[in-house]
Amino acid sequence: MYIDEFTLRQIMTERFYEYHHYRNDTPPMIDFHQHAFYEIYIFISGDVNYTIEGRTYKLRSGDILLTNNSDIHRPEITPSRFPYERIIIWLNREFFDRLRDIGEDLTACFQDASNRDYRLFRPNESQMMKIQSACHTIEQERSGNRLGNRVMAYSSIMEILVLLSRAYYEISDSARQDVTENEQINQIVSYINNHYSEDLTLDHLAEQFYLSKYHLSHQFKQFTGLSLYQFIMKKRLTIARNMLMYGKTVTEAYTECGFNDYSNFLKAFKREFGEKPSDFMKK
Repeated sequence: MYIDEFTLRQIMTERFYEYHHYRNDTPPMIDFHQHAFYEIYIFISGDVNYTIEGRTYKLRSGDILLTNNSDIHRPEITPSRFPYERIIIWLNREFFDRLRDIGEDLTACFQDASNRDYRLFRPNESQMMKIQSACHTIEQERSGNRLGNRVMAYSSIMEILVLLSRAYYEISDSARQDVTENEQINQIVSYINNHYSEDLTLDHLAEQFYLSKYHLSHQFKQFTGLSLYQFIMKKRLTIARNMLMYGKTVTEAYTECGFNDYSNFLKAFKREFGEKPSDFMKK
């Protein structure tokens, strides 16, 4: 069986995509994080509750999660008699740009999942068998040394993306029974995502949603896993990073994301992503 050695790395080192098949007998500790790319997460086994943007999904074998380049997420893995096994595919903007050149926009399902604030879907048995077959092809080609191995693996990545996109629009929301959420916190998360450049103090949000500050703070931490301040800071930094990726200047990025002071933005960016904004832009 093809298995990668697991690391806590959350940065792509390949140009267009990365494919990883992980299996851990001892559950790893993974903190809340966000990527500068899209992620397909295919759950195989284990005992996992996955929190994304305030919703927690109780995963079953075969479940698939779609996260984009601004979703804050983390798996909570509980030890069980089954190993924690999953397939993770990372896809960067350039990968999708290549497909747009031939008239296909396969980011639509990621965008729809984000718009609906619902990142989980469960393919049926037939759909999952096709996806598993494409994954098997990738793993065979990656471990071989024949002519065209990399091309075959690349084409299978595209096949998986097409299969997922088709399956996404064919399934129902039957998995909602395994989602833990709070509608009021969902509204607050949505408000933050749409007003990240504005006043997002605890006082303002408590007044906006007619809640006591204590109740808001307690409920927010309970359902998102982060304090209100932590979530807002991560969200602003993530959007600022994405702005830099799409050509905004550092000044435009930090002012448009609600940072009033460049030095505070600089410190926060380096703490979150491990490098200065200028260094990130050079890459």
